[in-house]
Amino acid sequence: MIIKKYLVKDMNEAMTKIKNDLGIDAVIISSRKIRKPGIGGLLSKKVIEVTAAVDNSEKEDNDYGKIQNSTKEDSITALKKAMEKHSERAKNQEQKMALETSKPSYFQNAKEEKLLNEMQEMKNLISGFVKKSSEEENSVMLKLKNSDMNEEVIKELLTELQDGNEEDLKNIVKKHIKLSVPKENGVMVLVGPTGVGKTTTIAKLAGKFSLMEKKKVGLITVDTYRIGAVEQLRTYADIMNIPFSVVLTIKEMDQAINSMKDCDIILVDTTGRSSKNEMQISELRAFIERTHSQNIHLVLSCTTKDNDIKSIVSGYKKINFQNVIITKLDETTTYGSVINILKYTGKPISYFTTGQNVPDDIKTLTVEEISSLILGEDTVC
Repeated sequence: MIIKKYLVKDMNEAMTKIKNDLGIDAVIISSRKIRKPGIGGLLSKKVIEVTAAVDNSEKEDNDYGKIQNSTKEDSITALKKAMEKHSERAKNQEQKMALETSKPSYFQNAKEEKLLNEMQEMKNLISGFVKKSSEEENSVMLKLKNSDMNEEVIKELLTELQDGNEEDLKNIVKKHIKLSVPKENGVMVLVGPTGVGKTTTIAKLAGKFSLMEKKKVGLITVDTYRIGAVEQLRTYADIMNIPFSVVLTIKEMDQAINSMKDCDIILVDTTGRSSKNEMQISELRAFIERTHSQNIHLVLSCTTKDNDIKSIVSGYKKINFQNVIITKLDETTTYGSVINILKYTGKPISYFTTGQNVPDDIKTLTVEEISSLILGEDTVC
């Protein structure tokens, strides 16, 4: 009796090999799916192990026993015994392989075991690094969201921020902060919606230039719509002893500016207009164009909602302002809107106001100071 094992992909391949090797009289004793031995086999697909036998009409002594080639009945009996013995050995071998694959010692030598350990260490390192990077990125995103920063701006900052490194975040924020050196002569015009603090801001500027810098200042207002606005500015002008003029028509604007031609700087306060009302914006633009000023500042509050900032900036772009003044930093604890305003306007910031005191609470801040406010490292109050 000749007994042989074959490792094949499928039974068709097994039948072909058995017929070629053992002939058409060969009998398949058993078949089972296994993995190839060795380290390469652990990662490969399973193959079929087929055991076949054939009676060679001779006495043969092997691992499966002795089969006598006497009669057909004896051959069948011997074949059955060989099959039983082979089945028992196969079962023992399978149990042994299962036991070996459940232990680290399934590697054939110490080098392979060392390689596995190194691969596992590398996997742990990579996993730890990815987890840390993910935690840092989540921390950065949370910090930016808590600052009331717009989501589009946050995405832009995170794109520039490699590996989510929080230490580099401040430098990225600084790149997005644009400041201007205010032009403190000629005609300076302030525009913006109602409620952002234009009149108080222009009073602070008037006090700063006249009382602190000893400049000759003129003050003009076209804000005759808001109750008390004219009297408020007139009171400030009287206290600071500076010329003051109320303008109702475009022709009066020419006269007012001409009457103050000997001043170092003329401050013009305008009526707060809704950015959605194109007719009012056009009327305001006509007044401003008559001043021939190239020093126009859009005044926005740091407390204004993000969507409202977008709307205001969109409406006031027709005025062709060159700078931005951000007010009411003292009335909020988050300053992400500063970046939002810079993003929407595309213009630099000239001044910040930080309280109600005239003229003290108007300032120029550094990029370092502004970035610290935005990231919550510092506060105004």
